[in-house]
Amino acid sequence: MRTEQLTAIALEKVDFDKYLLANAVGKRAEAIANGAPALLDSDTSEMKYADIALQEIAEGKIIVSLES
Repeated sequence: MRTEQLTAIALEKVDFDKYLLANAVGKRAEAIANGAPALLDSDTSEMKYADIALQEIAEGKIIVSLES
């Protein structure tokens, strides 16, 4: 799936809050870079960390919420 499509789906998951999505992708990408396993069923060896994080959010494998 194209990045634009994944982004649109992921934005729906965070109530169209692009700043929340950007923050979540950044934090998840950093976690993956530091050794956290990817939650995707597909091969992620050729993917960038941010792309993995975005796809995880779009597929609902990572739940993003605004905590006070």
